[in-house]
Amino acid sequence: MNKQDIFERNNIQIIGKGEQALLMAHGFGCDQKMWRFVAPMLEHDYRLVLFDYVGSGGSRINAYDANRYASLEGYAEDIIEICEALDLHNISIVGHSVSGIISLIAAHAIPQRIKSLIMVCPSPYFMNEPPDYAGGFEKADLEDLITLMDSNFIGWANYLSPLVMGHNNPEELVAELSDSFCSTDPVIAKNFARATFFSDYRWLLPKNTHPTLLIQSRWDSLASLDVTQYMQAQMPQTTTTILEAEGHCPHMSHPAMVADAIRDFLQQNDPL
Repeated sequence: MNKQDIFERNNIQIIGKGEQALLMAHGFGCDQKMWRFVAPMLEHDYRLVLFDYVGSGGSRINAYDANRYASLEGYAEDIIEICEALDLHNISIVGHSVSGIISLIAAHAIPQRIKSLIMVCPSPYFMNEPPDYAGGFEKADLEDLITLMDSNFIGWANYLSPLVMGHNNPEELVAELSDSFCSTDPVIAKNFARATFFSDYRWLLPKNTHPTLLIQSRWDSLASLDVTQYMQAQMPQTTTTILEAEGHCPHMSHPAMVADAIRDFLQQNDPL
């Protein structure tokens, strides 16, 4: 697949004036538009590579392969192919939620191209495994969520969006997230949900060789501070920034906080 095909397949947009490239990877049920609040705060100093995973946003939907995207490795392949097509080197990947883990998978596969990882509210495993790990959910709860997607997709979106965004954040952001969930093909969304909520990548954390920043809301219903602390303990070269914020999407609800954390981390690792 040539460069133009990759651009069209993943709806790649490149903005910004800086030499260092940031690959902005969106989360489950979202697309690159979710970065629009943070992007203007970074584009003067960095070159931002925005894209949609196949099956999301403005991607080429007919390129979707249910087998490939049944696991997070399939989404990591999107990142790898984008990096290779654009011949990106020394890039930092900014991944929201599940994309924090997807970027970790990609960086493990192409370490020579990746400079650092920035994860916004990530989780390597969403299920509880007492007594050593509190992922936040019981398996039955996640299975019920998948069942709700089958029986009432709109109801599922309306239930999940305030939980993800945070009840005290602006209603228009909750509505936007719900609309984004609803605009995704239900079969594709369910496949992505299974890959997201039922996968366990804790084993990959100690293998990370890249400087990593964890950006975490203090109050997050999907990825708790316990998960953040676990990840920091397991990954070498990792620092954490806790935001005084609610919700799983601080890049939308508190973009200045997220942009400041990204900029501070990047300047500490490679001053402009």
